[in-house]
Amino acid sequence: MIRSVTVYCSSSNRAPDAYFNEAETLGRGLAERKIGMVFGGGHVGLMGCAADAVMNCGGQVRGVIPRFLEEREVAHYGLTELRVVETMHERKMLLTGWADAFVILPGGFGTLDEFLEILTWKHLGHHQKPIILLNVDGFWDQLLHFFERIAAEKMVGESYRSFYDICNSAEEVLALIDKQNLCV
Repeated sequence: MIRSVTVYCSSSNRAPDAYFNEAETLGRGLAERKIGMVFGGGHVGLMGCAADAVMNCGGQVRGVIPRFLEEREVAHYGLTELRVVETMHERKMLLTGWADAFVILPGGFGTLDEFLEILTWKHLGHHQKPIILLNVDGFWDQLLHFFERIAAEKMVGESYRSFYDICNSAEEVLALIDKQNLCV
């Protein structure tokens, strides 16, 4: 059962409105399904938007933020739980450990780093948790093309495609979570 989803996404307040709309829809949908959200603990950008949507609908949100980012990402103190840790490594370990599944929205270098790490861990057999890319307006298309290239050049096996699902909207993500929860 998926009871807790770690959401990786941008901390930028300047992201396109479409990304914010999907983050809010995802947050509301998680709360409606009584699925907790885990995230990087910031009050800004898509991460703050999704967390606020969950909290505004009566859901549960756990945030993890390193002390050195507590001010920069404006730590979100209005959560069910906010854990302040010392290192990024501690943050990543909690974000991974607390998740039953991962949803990756558009984001920058940090989001890409987190996605590639959990993808690599799945490839290595460290976890078998669902990974869902929310490909709003084709945001992840170029990365997906790169994955095709590294597979074509035999850097990874063709099975890599089974390591994640691609959805084009938050509604598709929520439907996929519903389907996975029904199959358990």
